[in-house]
Amino acid sequence: MAGQMVEFPSNGSSARGYLARPASGSGPGVIVLQEWWGLVEHIKQVADRFAEAGFVALAPDLYRGRSAQSPDEAGRMMMALDIQEAVRDTRAAITHVLQQGGAVPGRVATIGFCMGGQLALASACSDERIGACADFYGVHPQAKLDLAALRAPVLGIFAENDAFVTPAVARKLESSLREAGKRCDFHVFPGVDHAFFNDSRPEVFDAAAAQRAWDMTLRFFRTELQ
Repeated sequence: MAGQMVEFPSNGSSARGYLARPASGSGPGVIVLQEWWGLVEHIKQVADRFAEAGFVALAPDLYRGRSAQSPDEAGRMMMALDIQEAVRDTRAAITHVLQQGGAVPGRVATIGFCMGGQLALASACSDERIGACADFYGVHPQAKLDLAALRAPVLGIFAENDAFVTPAVARKLESSLREAGKRCDFHVFPGVDHAFFNDSRPEVFDAAAAQRAWDMTLRFFRTELQ
């Protein structure tokens, strides 16, 4: 079941995002946060996959209609992103899926990839409506984490051969979460690279690891949001 672009109020203006609903029209809510490329087809397809699995998924367009065509451009756009505005857009997306999008009442999940992974965690630190957070190799040097305010458990998915978010960085984040008394479950997938989940990038995509990470995420969300 294909999704559609929707508009929703955010921070005194409006934001857009890709909304995908299950065949039943309702289910637990999931906010899908983009990589540094923008709200591209891959992220929309991830939202569609969540809808097929019974979730109401909304992927907010954090770049407001823009997308990157090269790594250099993507890096510039990521660094120019207003982190607080992105967190507010995520908060507004949560409100939309709960009030108008068809998500069942209760807490929702956040999931993000690359830049979005760090933003998913930053949002979970500032919104108690988030009941589960999945961080896929998250990185953004300007996204600060208030771990003391975090209420949601965190699933961390990282890659052994990641040159951006190395296993050491992942373990440091895991240690910080545990030292703060937070529930977390971190996994460093052997032999794969950064963005191994992205099937639109054949140079790094790993089908077996991606499927394992997907199954792990679905179990985690279903358990925490039930």
